[in-house]
Amino acid sequence: MIRSAFIVAALTAFPAMALAQAPAPVEERAPTAAPAAAAKLKLKADLTLSRDIVGFGDIIAGLSPQDAALPAFRAPALGDTGTIQVARIVDAAVKHGLLRDAQDLDSQGVAQVVVTRAARRITGLDVEAAVKSALLERFGFDGRAFALLLDGGAPSVVVEPELTGDLAALDLNYDARTRRVTGRLTMPGSAATRLKPVRVSGQLVETAEVVVPLRTIARGETLKPTDVTVERRPRDAQFNDVLGEMKAAVGKVAKRTLMAGSVLRSGDVQREEVVGRGDIVTILYEARGIVISMRGRASEAGAVGDTIAITNIQSKRVLQGTVTGPGRVNVSPHGGGQIAAAR
Repeated sequence: MIRSAFIVAALTAFPAMALAQAPAPVEERAPTAAPAAAAKLKLKADLTLSRDIVGFGDIIAGLSPQDAALPAFRAPALGDTGTIQVARIVDAAVKHGLLRDAQDLDSQGVAQVVVTRAARRITGLDVEAAVKSALLERFGFDGRAFALLLDGGAPSVVVEPELTGDLAALDLNYDARTRRVTGRLTMPGSAATRLKPVRVSGQLVETAEVVVPLRTIARGETLKPTDVTVERRPRDAQFNDVLGEMKAAVGKVAKRTLMAGSVLRSGDVQREEVVGRGDIVTILYEARGIVISMRGRASEAGAVGDTIAITNIQSKRVLQGTVTGPGRVNVSPHGGGQIAAAR
């Protein structure tokens, strides 16, 4: 969480930091030549840094390499954003002999410079992966079929942006009876987690594969392979009717609006109806190389493969047939009453 007030104070409290490598006072340095009118120094309105010091070259373009390397302000904490007032930048630059006055700097109309400290954010998935790796290594427990429910949710942790490795467990406790885990994690090479390790506590719960939409799907839409994916989710008391395979959802029609990320259940989708109730359909009867075609009216809706009732428009007899495509129903040759009705 960004503590803006603290960050602003931190940024503006150090206009010319007295670091070990700080330059000598202005009167002891060789005078800096006044910037030429054609090469006026320009202020940078915003910047992102991966270090904890803001150099003059980070905020002012056109300085010599020596002047650009001079430290100017403290950067915000990892992952935070703060601002530096232009007036304070000018004051610091004048004191270091980089400017004569504000007229030597093109501020481009901005009153402050926005500074962001780059960081890598540790997610709940990173924490879960580290815990499962340690469980396997230290206790021989394979947690791939389990999810880690963290007490209080995933911790808010940031580390240095250049670190690309995985979290590692400093210590980990596991209760096989309750499946609870507690411990501390660190990022190898990170000063942030070395000073403050990531503390975790939570419980492992059994999971199963479920189908979830990748986007919001409107009622009546047909689900495509790109609309859904399979994820592992914790089991609950009503887990029996969830869809666990892509083929159970793809090609089906949404019976209601389906929200992205929600677990799909069997009652959320249905096969696409290609025959509607009351539709005029073509009835086909095939037997012994003979095909008889007639017109009928569907008494109920149906998808491909459904058996529905249809009425022969000429004879007014009710038949049972299988939907084979849009507006088409096949009548089985088995069953004397049905054959007689078809004829």
